[in-house]
Amino acid sequence: QVHLVESGGGLVQAGGSLRLSCAASGLTFSTNVMGWFRQAPGEERQFVAVIRGSRGITYYADSVKGRFTLSRDNAKNTVYLQMNSLKPADTAVYYCAAAPSGYAYTGSYYSQEDKYNYWGQGTQVTVAS
Repeated sequence: QVHLVESGGGLVQAGGSLRLSCAASGLTFSTNVMGWFRQAPGEERQFVAVIRGSRGITYYADSVKGRFTLSRDNAKNTVYLQMNSLKPADTAVYYCAAAPSGYAYTGSYYSQEDKYNYWGQGTQVTVAS
C-alpha cells in the first residue's frame, strides 16, 4: 500500500524559511512524479511544485517561483520542499502527492490535481504577519 507522509510544517514569521518533507513508501519512488499542493482555509487546493524524471526536472507555480525549491533524495524515498521568503499568503495545509511517470509530459500537465494517484494527509504551514 502506498503511503505519503508529510512533515516539517509549523509556525514561521514572514520572511522566514521552512523545509517540508514527504516520505514515500509502497511505490517505486524514482519512477514517480512527486508534487506539492496547498490549501488555505475556505480555498480550493492549489498546485505548488512538481519534480519528475530521472534528472529531477522541476516546475513551480508562479506564486512560489524563486522562493521555493523542490528536491528529491531517492535513497531515502523522500522529497523536500524548501520554502524561503515566506509570506502570509503561503499559509495553508501542504499536501504531497504522487503520480505515475508521464514520460514526456510537462510540468504544467502535472499541475493538475487529477493527475495524481496518491495523497498524503497534509502538514500545516502558518506564516505570521
